[in-house]
Amino acid sequence: MESLGLGYLAAGIGAGITIFGAAAGIGKLAAAAMEASGRQPEVAGQVRTSMLIAAALIEGATFFALAICIILATK
Repeated sequence: MESLGLGYLAAGIGAGITIFGAAAGIGKLAAAAMEASGRQPEVAGQVRTSMLIAAALIEGATFFALAICIILATK
């Protein structure tokens, strides 16, 4: 029973680290995109598209990591 509780704890910590990393990555991405749009307003549409694609990739990796945490916790 104790090892099961430790598994849940590890999965919770892993999920928290994953979310923190994704939030930091998307925040840095958005800051860079806003700076690029401010410097060259004529390419703002292209920068926004690239930012959304990169954010979607980060979110996909985050959901995969969260799924791994949940799977490992229920084993």
